[in-house]
Amino acid sequence: MKETILNKMKMLEARTMGFAMDAKNRMKELIKDESGMGTVEVILIIVVLIGLVIVFKEEIGNLVTEIFRTINSDAQRVTG
Repeated sequence: MKETILNKMKMLEARTMGFAMDAKNRMKELIKDESGMGTVEVILIIVVLIGLVIVFKEEIGNLVTEIFRTINSDAQRVTG
């Protein structure tokens, strides 16, 4: 009986060690995984674009206003 208990304890210990090694390997893979880097890059690009919009806000506003004036004047010429 003691032998079977010892064997079961050894098997349990081996399983626990295997699980711990598997978890350790998974953590290493997770740390090395760079699939999230694309998200960081996209966020940085968005931040840069927002910064440019803030810096050139007045110029962009003037450009958009001029474009809509041209569209309205051309539309009035077409419709009569």
